[in-house]
Order: sequence, then structure tokens, then C-alpha cells
Amino acid sequence: MEENPYKGVTGLRRVWRATGYSLDGLAVAYRGEAAFRQLVWLAAVLIPVALVLPLDANSRALLIGSVMLSLIVELLNSAIEAAIDRISLERHPLSKASKDMGSAAQLISLSLIAVVWGLVLLG
Repeated sequence: MEENPYKGVTGLRRVWRATGYSLDGLAVAYRGEAAFRQLVWLAAVLIPVALVLPLDANSRALLIGSVMLSLIVELLNSAIEAAIDRISLERHPLSKASKDMGSAAQLISLSLIAVVWGLVLLG
């Protein structure tokens, strides 16, 4: 495997830079992706609710984890869309399939929120 000339930094300096890149990614997603902004606001409501409900730690973790998973899936979906658009803006069946699969993953993660919250809250 070829050495990547951009991966010369190691140790804590690498962790620090990676954290910065991650924060940049969150900022780009929040500014440029309406769906991510909507999920952030949904998380801003649901996570505090999960923290104040009289639940055991496992139930609380399931509620919060389902919301966090949806944020992760939306970031990956947005990354897929950005990569496809970077390659070409022309319509192509493989580009459509990639974007549709990312969207399907997000639909499943949103369904998971509904199922987990429903089961935990309604028994």
C-alpha cells in the first residue's frame, strides 16, 4: 500500500487535528444540509426528554442511542451525496442508486427512533 503524504502527524497532535476536522464536518453539515439541521433540533428536544424521564439506564441509553444513530446516518448520507455530486452532477443510475440507498438508511434509522421510543415509553 502506498504511503499517504498527508498522514505524517501522529499522537496527540493527530487526535487534535482529527477533532478539528470532525467539528468542521459537523459545521458543514449543519450549514448545508437541512435534514441534518432538523435532526439536530429533534435531538435537542428528545435527548433532554430522555434524560428527565423516570427510566432505567438501559432504557435511557436506547432512547438517546437511537437519536444519535440517526445523526450519524444523516452525516454518512450527506457524505455519500457530496461525494457523488463531486464526481459528476450528471444523472446516472449508479449515482441515483447510491443516493437512494443513503436515503433508505436514514429512513430505517428514523423508523428505529419511532420503534425504540414507542416500545420504551408504551411498553
